[in-house]
Amino acid sequence: MIFSDKVLRLEVLSKEGTSRTPSVKFDSTQGILEIKGRSNPELAMVFYEPLIDWLEEYAKAPGEKTVVNIQLEYFNSSSSKCILDAIKILEGIYKAKHQVVINWYYEQDDEIILEAGEDYKFLTSTPFKIIEIVE
Repeated sequence: MIFSDKVLRLEVLSKEGTSRTPSVKFDSTQGILEIKGRSNPELAMVFYEPLIDWLEEYAKAPGEKTVVNIQLEYFNSSSSKCILDAIKILEGIYKAKHQVVINWYYEQDDEIILEAGEDYKFLTSTPFKIIEIVE
């Protein structure tokens, strides 16, 4: 009974964004994980801990293909560490021979977010696409 409850909770993790936290939608049934908005929580670990826990559970039985869409307009240094932790879990899924792609979106002319994406790309062997949003 506990196992099936855990599976149901794992299917979709959804959080509405605020002025300080990004919106999150992790859907294990579709294999699509999305983070979008601003990430400047006072306690980043408190915000990201459920996401990391979800990813660790997902990594035990990932979908055939996992697509990760990250579209942040701003994030602080403590959020950066949590994002890197998530990328490392995704890299583990990729190294276990599952399809994973990380799409890092940045707004046209946003050099800071672009450079952050390039840094993360350098730190992982997981396929990592940097995509410019042109308005």
